[in-house]
Amino acid sequence: MGSVLALDGADKGTVSAMAGPLGDAFGIGYAAIGLLVSVVAFVGAAFTVPFGLLTDRVSRTRLLALTATLWGLAMIMAGAAMSYLWLLVSRAVLGAVTASSGPAVNSLVGDYFPARQRARMLGFVVGGELLGTALGFTVSGVVGSALGWRYAFWWLTLPTAALVWALVRLPEPPRGEQKDLRSPEADPSERGGADEDARAGTGSGSGAGAEAEGQGGGSEQGGREGRTRARVGAEPDARFVLHTDPRSLPPWRALVYVLRIPTNFVLIVASALGYFFFSGLRAFATVFTTDQYGVSTSVASSLVLVVGAGGVCGVLLGGRAADRLLERGRVEARVLVPTVCLLAVPLLVAPALHTTSLAVALPLLLCGTAFLGAVNPPLDAARLDIMPHMLWGTAEGARTVLRTLSEAMAPTLLGYLADHVFTGGHALEYTLFLSLVPLLAAALIGALSLRTYPRDVATAAASAANLRTSGRPA
Repeated sequence: MGSVLALDGADKGTVSAMAGPLGDAFGIGYAAIGLLVSVVAFVGAAFTVPFGLLTDRVSRTRLLALTATLWGLAMIMAGAAMSYLWLLVSRAVLGAVTASSGPAVNSLVGDYFPARQRARMLGFVVGGELLGTALGFTVSGVVGSALGWRYAFWWLTLPTAALVWALVRLPEPPRGEQKDLRSPEADPSERGGADEDARAGTGSGSGAGAEAEGQGGGSEQGGREGRTRARVGAEPDARFVLHTDPRSLPPWRALVYVLRIPTNFVLIVASALGYFFFSGLRAFATVFTTDQYGVSTSVASSLVLVVGAGGVCGVLLGGRAADRLLERGRVEARVLVPTVCLLAVPLLVAPALHTTSLAVALPLLLCGTAFLGAVNPPLDAARLDIMPHMLWGTAEGARTVLRTLSEAMAPTLLGYLADHVFTGGHALEYTLFLSLVPLLAAALIGALSLRTYPRDVATAAASAANLRTSGRPA
């Protein structure tokens, strides 16, 4: 799963690493280079929801294997481009096929690992995206400098072939069989029946539980919802508790449902704003480093790899920190950790963007990217916590649309600002300063989920319990 995201990140890093050679080859400026990144996101946004709905209905490993094969073909097409239009079209094709990665990967992670380990495990998976981006900057920069920009795209077909080979052999996990947040170590409902439900000390107090008892299996359902309330400190929201398989609903109704979950909507907006900054920084990192710190393109690409290592450390530590806090009873840990980290990033990155001393900027950027990387694993785990497993792909598809549109707008918008609004030698510096504002907005918006998250976790658990009960023989 980490390699799937790594391949996507490596391709995007390649465009940034080759910004200078591509500008020379096709006579284009910052805005046109930004569009090469943005078109992947714009087209991906159009295909993400269909892939999300498909993820909940077909074999996810086979879906990824097929789309990864098409990735490789799109990269070959990009390297063979004879004009800017040709290159732009190849990037659009790439955007269409990479749209499957977000929904399928998140859904698979949810079924490979129990809920209390997901933030930590998602740290390894999300680390793949940052590592891939850094490798795209570095390896593509070296290969492109030595052999030409075409080979910067073509070398990516080798890891793509290896990834397809691995995906074909990856087992498809059963859906919805992992333990959720109701149980710290083991789910008592899997071991016992009415006696353990009685020891939980609660009945079916919510409207959702009452309906479940009316439909049969009331004692078991009441015990499960009681444990849910005991673990997360909140009762399920009866408005959103499911009683039928949501995959039988029309697609538009499933989409409306996932967007109406309060915490999900807040996290979608916060995540999109965070990715706006990351996408803009990724698109112009090499160009900015060479201009601001006076180093060559190859050295700049290597420095991006070093800074990317900070991001990888961040995703590993962020997920682990959130899970540790969860074990200590902080139910909202998976939204608290990202909120704090988003507030810290601008404080570290702003001085690094202003200084011209690489010795001063490098440690600040390392720490800043570490905090930025620490945001994603807990947020990804939180979205799995608040959504019934039957809708993980659909929910991630809906989230990825807004995230992708944000990623799409960032390079083009920031490139336009650097070309036409800010003037002089500090144009790109001022532009990247401005891109820090969405990070602060993301932190403030994400703080709203501290109140809604526990109840939405209880709601998702109650929905899953309802559907498991209704699917059993009388």
